[in-house]
Amino acid sequence: MSYDNDKKPRKQLLRDKANAKVAGVCAGIANYFNIEAWLVRIIVVTAVIFGHGFVVILYIAAWMILDEVQAPQANNGHKPVGVKTKVYQAGEPPRAAFHDIDEEYRELEGRLQAMERYITSNAYKVDRELKNL
Repeated sequence: MSYDNDKKPRKQLLRDKANAKVAGVCAGIANYFNIEAWLVRIIVVTAVIFGHGFVVILYIAAWMILDEVQAPQANNGHKPVGVKTKVYQAGEPPRAAFHDIDEEYRELEGRLQAMERYITSNAYKVDRELKNL
């Protein structure tokens, strides 16, 4: 049985020239790890300032080695490239971010309660005894 169609496309580390300040390396790293580009830039600049010149060599090597992100041809029902999915990533006010995180927490809490109900139920005990036979 082949599940090749069910697999998600593999994430690639690419330079993001659309959001670049110099060559798009930091923006590409940020996209790959799903973090903000300014945070990656601060880390790189801090490393260079504190005497890690090797970071400059790595940056230049990444500039030369990494391919650029291809511009999307058409939006065929897919999420546009570079669009933030979480409220707190999109720069929304803290109240909206809190609301989003609160909804996630409530969903997780409901799932945890359902698991606890199952674990403490007689059905779980019966299932466990049947598996031990």
